[in-house]
Amino acid sequence: MSPTSILVLIACYFGLLILISYFTGKEDSNAAFFKANKSAPWYLVAFGMIGASLSGVTFISVPGAVEAKQFGYMQVVFGYFFGYVIIAYVLLPLYYRLNLTSIYTYLRDRFGIVSYKTGSVAFLISRTVGAAFRLFLVAKVLQLLVFDLFDIPFAVTVIITIGLIWLYTFKGGIKTIIFTDTLQTLFMLVSVVVTIVFLASALDLNSIGEVITYTKESSLSKIFFFEDGNDPQYFWKSFLSGIFITITMTGLDQDMMQKNLTCRNLKDAQKNMITFSIVLLFVNMLFLILGVMLTQYASTHGITASKDDLFPTIAMLPEIGIVTSAFFLLGLIAAAYSSADSALTSLTTSFCFDILDIENKPEERRKNIRKRTHIGFSIVLMLVILLFDIIFKDISVIWELFKAAGYTYGPLLGLFAFGLFTKSQIKDKFVWIIAIVAPILSYLLNIYSKELFNGYEIGFEILIINGLLMYLGLVMIRKKA
Repeated sequence: MSPTSILVLIACYFGLLILISYFTGKEDSNAAFFKANKSAPWYLVAFGMIGASLSGVTFISVPGAVEAKQFGYMQVVFGYFFGYVIIAYVLLPLYYRLNLTSIYTYLRDRFGIVSYKTGSVAFLISRTVGAAFRLFLVAKVLQLLVFDLFDIPFAVTVIITIGLIWLYTFKGGIKTIIFTDTLQTLFMLVSVVVTIVFLASALDLNSIGEVITYTKESSLSKIFFFEDGNDPQYFWKSFLSGIFITITMTGLDQDMMQKNLTCRNLKDAQKNMITFSIVLLFVNMLFLILGVMLTQYASTHGITASKDDLFPTIAMLPEIGIVTSAFFLLGLIAAAYSSADSALTSLTTSFCFDILDIENKPEERRKNIRKRTHIGFSIVLMLVILLFDIIFKDISVIWELFKAAGYTYGPLLGLFAFGLFTKSQIKDKFVWIIAIVAPILSYLLNIYSKELFNGYEIGFEILIINGLLMYLGLVMIRKKA
């Protein structure tokens, strides 16, 4: 595709999103922006959450990582499933019973104001980092495919990227996102299927059965790794990490939970979560199958691209065809924006409720507070993405994302676990100190794990370690009965 064709495609795509936002954002109220008036159909939420959960990171990095890590990522995905079940039947009933808008309000009622603010700040940092990672990836791809050819600086690409999100979310917020995420998930899944169909034809695979057989016989399709407990891909490390990644990055995350809280009632929210978790198993397997086919196609055609460059490089080859290239771009943009747009909204929600205490502000000021906060976080995301451009040069982004999540979400895991599984009260004023110390100790353990634990290398389970250290710190400051 020519750069001009890509620009026209992007313009049409965002024109469609803005059209949706026009109809869904007519009610420019805080109730619609924050909770969609609690009227969202559960099936739309479930389908849209697929795209929000996967994001552009999964779209690019999971297929690209198959060559090095085989199908080991599915071990984490199996853990995801059980994590979603825990969210559906432990956390969602709690959130609905308390009628929460910000889920961190629970920490205020359970422990006190310092715990509440600490949990909220942990989320704000976590989601800012996560959203910036995702947008950084798609901005780099757009820079490579389009904007470099017009000599447009990366900073301008980032401003355009964030500006477009702000444009279609600034009125409708979560109400708009419920509908745009549905559309974006559809584009993402169609993109993957179209690419697999093309690659199957190129590799002389003429049916779904042949694709499955080809994948099973590939040396890259190994799923389970039980051989070496020191291996970061060891099954139990990956599986348990998947459970806790889901509990923290979904169940304790305002972004993902805000969508669930738009459902009419708890039963609908639980149906949404369970349906979504089952579909996600198959969708992730689809991405891994795509990874096998991309790797084989690259090998047979002398393509040297690897990791995060593999899928974009092949998808934009002239011989791929304009249809496949167009769907790749639509899928990439849809996957990235379906996660990032809700992140911007949830950051606005958490900051308004947890930091600015918007509920206790005069009614006539609340809308302006929300709008200014929305703009403020748009600027913050721009700055963080530009910082990442300096720091990260040669990485497979999804693994870096999970590493970052291990440090930033750990305090949330420890706080909620202590609140749910004990009846103890704590000395609230010391919580913020433990929330800083726990990630620092986790980082040091990760750096020196091989020396300290006889060659053992910490992987995704850094999140569990971090949460455990936070929990133990809370035990140390609990009040005596």
